[in-house]
Amino acid sequence: MNRQHFELLEQARRALPEGFKTELSGDLIVVQASPSAIHQLNLSKIRRQFDVHVPAGYIDTGNTDLESPQTAKVRNPDLTYLPEEAMTTTDSSVAAELALIAVEVVSPSNPENDWVGKLRDYPLMGVPLYLVVDARQKVVTLFSEVENGRYRLREDADFGEGVHIPEPFAFVFDTGVLRPYG
Repeated sequence: MNRQHFELLEQARRALPEGFKTELSGDLIVVQASPSAIHQLNLSKIRRQFDVHVPAGYIDTGNTDLESPQTAKVRNPDLTYLPEEAMTTTDSSVAAELALIAVEVVSPSNPENDWVGKLRDYPLMGVPLYLVVDARQKVVTLFSEVENGRYRLREDADFGEGVHIPEPFAFVFDTGVLRPYG
């Protein structure tokens, strides 16, 4: 990522009021408002399941910038798992390829960011797994096996069905605990 992209991202962050997330996808700055309570509830239920299966030496984190200088992208997943050692920096971002997974709970106001933008960006950034939880449509989708800058595999499940989360987590994610919007 060139210095100009980084400076533009930092300017956008300083200009926004508290409670907004800012990301960079090439030349596009993406801004989102703070998530709703039900969004946070679903995220908590997701985190609880993953925390039981996280490999040693990795920690859960939300709102940590994943940076990929070679692709000029900075994304901020709702939840990811990173090596604890990578979190000892005072930098505002961590190398994206260190993430084991990116988890997004779809925002009802900007679903394209999760279904299009992040689906395009995460494999390019080297994130091996991408879990999308869409409480609007009551569906969970896991994207995996990065090849040629895209995910090769996709597994869809309706709320109430299980999703097979591969290594390094290796468990069946119970979507029955999730709450739909509305």
